[in-house]
Amino acid sequence: MNICIIPARGGSKRIVGKNLKSFMGRPIIAYAIETAQKSGLFEHIIVSTDNEEIALVAEQYGANVPFIRPAEIANDHASTLDVIEHAIRWFNQHHSSPLHAVCCLYATAPFIRISDLTEGLSLINQNTDTQYSFAATRFSFPIQRSIRISSNGDVRMFWPEHFSTRSQDLEISYHDAGMFYWGKPKAFLSHLPLFSAHSKVVKIPHFRVQDIDEPDDWLRAEMLYQILSERGEL
Repeated sequence: MNICIIPARGGSKRIVGKNLKSFMGRPIIAYAIETAQKSGLFEHIIVSTDNEEIALVAEQYGANVPFIRPAEIANDHASTLDVIEHAIRWFNQHHSSPLHAVCCLYATAPFIRISDLTEGLSLINQNTDTQYSFAATRFSFPIQRSIRISSNGDVRMFWPEHFSTRSQDLEISYHDAGMFYWGKPKAFLSHLPLFSAHSKVVKIPHFRVQDIDEPDDWLRAEMLYQILSERGEL
């Protein structure tokens, strides 16, 4: 059995009410729920929230909200792994069917395609040593050419040895796309490190990746979503 867990805390500060904010005419959480439903990969789609309004909207769009998240994992210091662990333990206590794989799907990631989730599950299934798979995208500029700026404005390179290295000669680097994490239940429950050799990556093109943490991000994401929709890219 595979389940989807969508974390959706109610206390967003930088974008107030972020998980329910209207994105192209619908609450942004609706996109994650709909993608999970249409994928056909999950027997249960669970929204983990501490907020009654989020719970109501999530249920209206077809997700399950079988519990209200405890306060100790509903603050700014709780990690995603804490939330996933809690949901898995709750599920195991209330269901007899064994879990095969768990997917954490972020509520504010409207650019996820069904094919991304399918590829992630396939990576988990292909190799018994693979404990996680997650979405990642390449940095748009070589990190080896990055600089630091001190408090008095001085500039230093992180890797000065690459000052004259051609960009095309530098190794491509990637970062977490902030979309989803597939994992085996035991890996999540033991807090096995995610960014390690036992993980595989679903590569997402840079044009489909957009963090939504600030109001400017929201505006950019809506414009991008409209363009990609018109081009048939979503």
